[in-house]
Amino acid sequence: MSTIRLTMAQALVRYLAAQRVELDGEELPLFAGVWAIFGHGNVAGLGEALQQAGDSLPTWRAHNEQGMAHAAIAYAKAHFRRRMMAVTSSIGPGATNLVTAAALAHVNRLPLLLLPGDVFVSRAPDPVLQQLEAPQDGTLSVNDCLRPVSRYFDRIVHPAQLLTALPRALAVLTDPAQCGPATLALPQDVQTMAWDYPTDWFRTRRWRIAAPPPEADALERAARALAAARRPLIVAGGGVLYSAGGAAALRAFAERHGAPVAETQAGKSALPWDHPLQLGAIGVTGSPAANRLAEQADLVLALGTRLQDFSTGSGQLFRQAGLLSVNVNALDGIKADAVALTGDAALCLDALSVRLDCWRADAGWSAEARALAEDWRAETARVTGQRQPRGLPYDGEVIGAVQRHPGSERDDIVVCAAGTLPAELHKLWRAATPGGYHLEYGYSCMGYEIAGGLGVKMARPEREVIVMVGDGSYLMMNSELATSVMLDRKLIVVLLDNRGYGCINRLQQACGGAPFNNLLDDCRQGRHGAPRVDFAAHARALGAEAEHVADIAGLEAALVRARAAERSYLIVIDTDPARTTEAGGCWWEVAVPEVSERAEVRAARQAYEDRLRRRQYE
Repeated sequence: MSTIRLTMAQALVRYLAAQRVELDGEELPLFAGVWAIFGHGNVAGLGEALQQAGDSLPTWRAHNEQGMAHAAIAYAKAHFRRRMMAVTSSIGPGATNLVTAAALAHVNRLPLLLLPGDVFVSRAPDPVLQQLEAPQDGTLSVNDCLRPVSRYFDRIVHPAQLLTALPRALAVLTDPAQCGPATLALPQDVQTMAWDYPTDWFRTRRWRIAAPPPEADALERAARALAAARRPLIVAGGGVLYSAGGAAALRAFAERHGAPVAETQAGKSALPWDHPLQLGAIGVTGSPAANRLAEQADLVLALGTRLQDFSTGSGQLFRQAGLLSVNVNALDGIKADAVALTGDAALCLDALSVRLDCWRADAGWSAEARALAEDWRAETARVTGQRQPRGLPYDGEVIGAVQRHPGSERDDIVVCAAGTLPAELHKLWRAATPGGYHLEYGYSCMGYEIAGGLGVKMARPEREVIVMVGDGSYLMMNSELATSVMLDRKLIVVLLDNRGYGCINRLQQACGGAPFNNLLDDCRQGRHGAPRVDFAAHARALGAEAEHVADIAGLEAALVRARAAERSYLIVIDTDPARTTEAGGCWWEVAVPEVSERAEVRAARQAYEDRLRRRQYE
């Protein structure tokens, strides 16, 4: 057997560089590179190997470990999980900074390879700088924090272990059902150890993202459930977009059988916004059209969704209906006592359509869906068309300004994550093409927005990427704006400044609480008061172009300049923290204190208990 002597780090890099995937008929590297912030735990071993690899496995440098992991996650999401990136950090705070991003990837079922450095296996120099000493377990390091948020975890304590660990990690990363973060902890002494690796192990491997077909008996049960339905509603989740051909299969199925479609946050853009059967967003952030039919449907076809509480109204929105769940993940499929059909979304829809050749939803149901959808599109146009609001504009009016540029709904990709904006975007953004709507809402992670936008731009350089972010999220993590300038990956960032956490401030008051610790004006302050942050000046200090605008007209003019700019461009506009789009929505369970001195809290608790009783007896 032919062998080659390499360090463990060199072997890891060579193996990753040899992995390939076919995308749209073109063979491409499975890994688009490695994000790296070096420290003493990874610079000498993995750092040297990455430098030698050059363009065969590019190294990308960021400013925050969580931020670079967010960028890697967004890159994979923008490629519908068919390409990915790896991330390496040092052994201490760099590694623990990855935990939030790993949780985000786990919740959203997105591939992310984490390669944190680790302490010496030899333990000879222990304790080293940044080492966490656990008196109860000598094998622990901070990397063990990544175990519960990883789909696969391994610690490489001998160079030969790569031979089994790497294929296992990649099998998870490319599995449509088990997809999520894989962590290989890399002790710094083992990274530098040499071993004779089989030459054949580094041959080019071509990965195919599986599309599991439905099992015959389950398919028949699902077909019978649909055939008995007269008022079906399809709820499209992210699995539609991750299925090759899923969006086309959804459209064909809906049109053939007259079934209206609503979308989760992850599934939005699977069906064009102006399709006659497109009801829009479902659930707590849903449209009145989608939620009204959800309450009247006799069967809900949950397509590639994990049925999170925002989509189901805490399990109450369509509880009167039968539930048929199509999902590649069997555990997702059996939620809420659903009839489960395990398999790829496109393959399942096509197979169901063949078996239901003559079945259609009631004509009156389909007609009602079309009428409600048209009414909602008209209301959306009215809300987003406001150009001269009284007082400060709110998020819906800002969204309208962003989308008024010719071709924006077809070519732009909007990126967002947390706060009020996801609710408004879910209702109001006009998504015309699959992937044009990029929301991280499974984990609703503040700080994802700009780093995520960078990852999207790296995946889709030909598209204009519009990052919409609140002042709270921007202050949490903005450093990758500087990275976007350094890498010449232009972003347009629209920053809505409502002086605090407006979304949670409204929720606080809806639960009877007094405004407290959310808006800056309601926070404990020193003698100088809350700062008035000059976000435009801050963005310019990071190398971007930036300006502050006074109103919607100013925003529209600034967007023209931003689109013409050659580098990342940030636009700040002051917004109203209280106003939201009133139409739509449904109940969401948020627990209210049983005992309080505030009459408002006691009243909110009574309303909460009344709703729980109705849930029990409905």
